[in-house]
Amino acid sequence: MSVALVPPTSDVIDADIARALAEDLGSGDVTAALLPDHADVAYLLCKEDAVIAGRPWFDACHRALNPQVHIEWRVSEGDRVAAGTVLANLDGRARALVSAERAALNFLQTLSGTATTTAAYVAAVRGTKAQILDTRKTIPGLRLAQKYAVRAGGGGNHRIGLYDAVMLKENHIRAAGSLMAAIHAARAMHAQLPLIVEVETLAQLQEALLAGCERILIDDFDRATRRNAVRIAAGRIPLEVSGGVDLATVRSIAEDGVDYISIGGLTKHVHAIDLSMKLGRPGG
Repeated sequence: MSVALVPPTSDVIDADIARALAEDLGSGDVTAALLPDHADVAYLLCKEDAVIAGRPWFDACHRALNPQVHIEWRVSEGDRVAAGTVLANLDGRARALVSAERAALNFLQTLSGTATTTAAYVAAVRGTKAQILDTRKTIPGLRLAQKYAVRAGGGGNHRIGLYDAVMLKENHIRAAGSLMAAIHAARAMHAQLPLIVEVETLAQLQEALLAGCERILIDDFDRATRRNAVRIAAGRIPLEVSGGVDLATVRSIAEDGVDYISIGGLTKHVHAIDLSMKLGRPGG
């Protein structure tokens, strides 16, 4: 099923594409230069089951080398496809098609991998109230792209960076002297920003509930302690679980009643989807 998605701005995508093409093309594609530069067609094949994400980057790669290229997509962002699906047909110039191929596929296979993994976690917690979130454990330079792919897979985004939310973790609390001191400093300096507080004990949970914040992160709690935390919080402040989460454990964590489960592996442990672009027409 396709979903309504808003990708990053064209400036962000264009910058991603410029870096990718610069490292791949360098002073020029010496192999493509051997080809006659005639009109040609190609098709994009998905070789394994996947959730597709990354069309804007794929398109931008090809248009950067041939603004007149025509790309006819057969699937939408967020669509689940089976192995053997032809995703798109392309009509352009032979040299530009082959020169853009690898960079375009790198974006699409990586982002589709993120979306596919996210979709598996979302499916695993279906029927609970828990929402799957990403983290900042992203490929350097591709954070906005990967967070977009998480949304394509049905997940949600945690903070984008270190600037759009205050997140007090163990080291911040230790440096501040106490949990309450860290919370008071955050409220005094950044009252306009969401405040997320990590707690390590039920006593700290009680402190955070009394002080108030937008979300409490209960990191590395065992199941009994996690269930106690849900009972104590009683819905007053949303609870988030992070750390030690995989597909084997995520359902039981969600069933304990937490509101969010953040998973670094959505963007860190990327299984790139097997894609290929072939000149010619499918079956030709």
